[in-house]
Amino acid sequence: MDNEKNEDDLSPQESLRLITKMMDKVQDDALWKIAKKRSTFKLSLSIYLLINALLVGLWFYTTGAKSYFWPAWPMLGWGIGIIFQFIDAYLSNGVFSEEKEFEKLKKKMKQEQKKQ
Repeated sequence: MDNEKNEDDLSPQESLRLITKMMDKVQDDALWKIAKKRSTFKLSLSIYLLINALLVGLWFYTTGAKSYFWPAWPMLGWGIGIIFQFIDAYLSNGVFSEEKEFEKLKKKMKQEQKKQ
């Protein structure tokens, strides 16, 4: 006789507990991913501000305030990347998430099944 419990022998309560545990893990992973994106954005923004302040200081002390403001070009190029990183970290709400696409397809299939 085998004393180990087979997966088929799980009670409904145990199954529900396992499913809940798995869903919590999935949610934790999703939250971890969002938190990581946001902390990475904050670090990138800090570096952006520091480096661009150094570039502006370099411009000011080498050529003076009346000369061509060349630091605008690296600020603009890098700034576009920072904006996209911000959108991804704070505003995207999973626009490109696999879960939302899966739910859309599932809903569409249910609608098609009702038509038949």
